[in-house]
Amino acid sequence: MSGDGAGAWRRVGGEGLRFLRGRTRTLRTLALWSLLESVHTFLGGYAVARALDDGFLAARPAVGVAWLAVAGAGALLGGLALRGVFGGLADLVEPLRDGLVRRAVRQALERAVADPGRAARDGGVSRLAQQAEMARDSFAGLVLVARSFVFTAAGALAGMAALAPVLLLFVLPPLLLGTAAFLLTLRPVARVQRRALDNDEALAARTGELAAGLRDVVACGGGERAGAGLRLLVTEQERLTRLLARWAALRTLALGVAGRLPVAVLLLGAPWLLGRGVSAGALAAALTYLVQSLLPALDSLMGALGSAGTRLVVVLDRFCAPRPDRRPASGPEGPVHRPDPDPAPAVGTAAAPACPGPAFRRSGVARAARGGPGAAGPGPVSGSGQGGVAAELRGVRFAYGARAEPVIDGLDLVLREGEHLAVVGPSGIGKSTLTALLAGLLPPGRGTVLLAGAPAWTGPVPSPDPRRTLLPQHAYVFTGSVRENLTHLCPGPVPRARLERAVAALGADALVGRLGGPDAPVDPATLSQGERQLLALVAAYLSPAPLLLLDEATCHLDPAAEERAERALAARPGTLVVVAHRISSAARADRILVLDGNRAVCGTHEDLPARSALYRELVGVWNAQV
Repeated sequence: MSGDGAGAWRRVGGEGLRFLRGRTRTLRTLALWSLLESVHTFLGGYAVARALDDGFLAARPAVGVAWLAVAGAGALLGGLALRGVFGGLADLVEPLRDGLVRRAVRQALERAVADPGRAARDGGVSRLAQQAEMARDSFAGLVLVARSFVFTAAGALAGMAALAPVLLLFVLPPLLLGTAAFLLTLRPVARVQRRALDNDEALAARTGELAAGLRDVVACGGGERAGAGLRLLVTEQERLTRLLARWAALRTLALGVAGRLPVAVLLLGAPWLLGRGVSAGALAAALTYLVQSLLPALDSLMGALGSAGTRLVVVLDRFCAPRPDRRPASGPEGPVHRPDPDPAPAVGTAAAPACPGPAFRRSGVARAARGGPGAAGPGPVSGSGQGGVAAELRGVRFAYGARAEPVIDGLDLVLREGEHLAVVGPSGIGKSTLTALLAGLLPPGRGTVLLAGAPAWTGPVPSPDPRRTLLPQHAYVFTGSVRENLTHLCPGPVPRARLERAVAALGADALVGRLGGPDAPVDPATLSQGERQLLALVAAYLSPAPLLLLDEATCHLDPAAEERAERALAARPGTLVVVAHRISSAARADRILVLDGNRAVCGTHEDLPARSALYRELVGVWNAQV
């Protein structure tokens, strides 16, 4: 928002006059219908005075009833006028909204071309989706109540002047005093509302930025610092809201002066007025004008000006802001984004992924099967390798909530150093939960999870753990160089030769070459999901962690690329656990853990079809597809 409050009122006032000058026919229609409302107001009080003075007080009840019938006819005129007013109001309001929408789109395009870096923070979406509608509603309400007050006041004041002009001396001074006090609050309130709207836009933009880069914020440990900025904006919004509430209290006081004091003054002056020839009917009519017509219209006007009016000025000033002067040095085309060849959802990589959510809270996995070679049974299931123990689960139970069904229940499993384990099972059965338990991101509800002989869970705030690397279902690629994306899981510099060998082993040569080499910058938005996964897999290959966990981290690769990546990672020193989404991936593993909802069966690709109906079904479906 540029300029001060006075400048905003001038800009909006100029734009408003130009808009209204182009719609004089609609304004004339509104005025003609509103004249009927003035007649209705005039008759409402004048008929009461005549009914009392010429009818009931003069012992002529028929005349009194006749004048009351005239007042009723006036009410019918008021209803007819209101119907016509709403029809004309649409012809005035809808063109305003349409014009604001067009202007919001034009401004957003011009500012995006002038400064693409600020396009996302420019507030264009807020102007288009929220502020244009806010302006339309505020303008409609303001026109409706302002028109009503003007023509209602004209009818009421004309009626009092026709009955007894001296009544105006008692009514007008307090009315004008309260109205003036109220008008003095308009600009200060507009300034506060403008700051509140600025702050609201900044809060929305900041929240959007953090949401887009949340994984980078968490990965870099910047959560506290990022949250501090948001807390400042929230605190400022709270302060401005309290300030608006104080101004609202002052406005209520002004409304009391303008709306209630005239009635009190008129009642206090009634003996003096009656003593100087003002009739009882005229005095009753004056009270009728005040209580039933003038004061409700004033109340509505002040409420509309206090909320809709100042809000309208603040919002319209954003649409009246000057256009950017800068022009792009090049054409309007932005970077070309290659389409993602894979329709599946993102799968990815990060050192500290989010924990699995409610999607896994199904009745669940894996009470261990008892007996049988290789089954998870009373004793831990050992791998076939000759090395030490890489990871171990002892009687592990886990549920997402105290009363929830366990996702994993009574699972015993031993992973040997150098072993390659595949985990298969239906979606939502607990495969990702198992990898999160092995990674130490979730604490077991019961039992023990060990990594290299020590507990995997180290506390409620997960921290980088040199014992494991987990690649979850969303590939983590950040803005930086290719080298930084490939080596961010390594504790120190990686020699160029080692980096090149890793790239070649995973088949990422063409991708790195197309990006411009190891020192070229990476824009994550220009990469497909498969390309992101390939970079993440190279980073996992270079990681020194002895346990590597892949939670469907190859789902965007074609089968040949997936096989190459998994064979390279299996040949890497350490233990590999793969949550497989293809049976061909499971067939490459030393052992396979099948999670089927009520039992966990562990064995080889050759012996599992005879021992697990689920695995036999999965293999049959896969063979049919191949």
